[in-house]
Amino acid sequence: MRGYAYVWAFRVAEARRAEFERVYGPDGPWVALFAQADGYLGTSLLADRAQAGRYLTIDRWRDEAAHEAFRARFAERYAALDRACEGLAEHEQTLGHYDLV
Repeated sequence: MRGYAYVWAFRVAEARRAEFERVYGPDGPWVALFAQADGYLGTSLLADRAQAGRYLTIDRWRDEAAHEAFRARFAERYAALDRACEGLAEHEQTLGHYDLV
């Protein structure tokens, strides 16, 4: 499958992990928002086995243009959800843009 992925890394305190997994997991509000956009292929939430509280999200899109169109169309809702999620993670960092090969 070809496509585009956007990857984030998070560090989450033990007390917030269940809530973080609910919000960023397959039935959470991020996936619900992304799923409204054309070209969204899915999100994977990965929990690091070696470092408790370290997570990755991999958001997959048909192509980068589909992701950019989503960000433009849903900018206000994205920003509102991002604000609502502040404090769930102690640290978050984008790991970049990737091609699905």
